[in-house]
Amino acid sequence: MDFSIRRLALISLFAMSFFAPAWAQDVQVMDSAPKAQAVIGEPSSSFFVRFDRPIDHIHSNLSIWRDGALVERLQPRFQTEPNVLFARAPTLAPGEYLLRWTVRTMEGVKVIEGDIPFTIKTQP
Repeated sequence: MDFSIRRLALISLFAMSFFAPAWAQDVQVMDSAPKAQAVIGEPSSSFFVRFDRPIDHIHSNLSIWRDGALVERLQPRFQTEPNVLFARAPTLAPGEYLLRWTVRTMEGVKVIEGDIPFTIKTQP
């Protein structure tokens, strides 16, 4: 009897991993501002990342990094589309930056992170 329960549990785990629902997979970035590798010539204070599914805004965040140091932790706006993290930041000085995002799925199952590199060029 004990063997059959273990066997059923193993079969169930295998079936769940094989037929994992879409929300258990990684969240994909669909769009962003700035775009990856963008060179920005005009000052901008708006940043966003659009994902392929709704995310948990309360447990997600955006930050700006330069040379491995945190420049600004951005406060995401909650009144936006369910799949978009949007925030405003002060105007950045010329240089190379990373827009770092961390999101949690709505099911609270996974936390996914990523970086979007971009450059602010000197104004003429």
